[in-house]
Amino acid sequence: MPPKKSNTLTEAELRLMKILWRRGESAVTDLVAAMPDGETLAYNSVLTTIRILEQKGYVEHRQEGRAFVYRPCVAEQEAGRSEVRHILSRFFGNSRERLLLSLLDDEEISPEEVQRLKDAIRDAAPDDEGGV
Repeated sequence: MPPKKSNTLTEAELRLMKILWRRGESAVTDLVAAMPDGETLAYNSVLTTIRILEQKGYVEHRQEGRAFVYRPCVAEQEAGRSEVRHILSRFFGNSRERLLLSLLDDEEISPEEVQRLKDAIRDAAPDDEGGV
């Protein structure tokens, strides 16, 4: 039995998605040319990766002449939420509390980040006090 296909993004897939989110529609040659310095990929590698992204439902294409032009069909924020849900499920037993506690336990978190998290939690908390 073949392994289950993952809908999460590999590093190579994420690099291409970031380019598509930034540029919008792009042909494979445009994606190859837009790769950041030091992260170049061969045309065939980009083509293979973009086809995988299409199978996963992240991009779709239209034909323009002989070339296919690809565009993202999943917004960057939506993809990020999906990745967080995946991590939440795999590592934290779907417990947002365990995830947040893990983030707070990180030695590299700054006091400013802690304050922004506190503010976000306060703002997201349901108003249980009847408007008091």
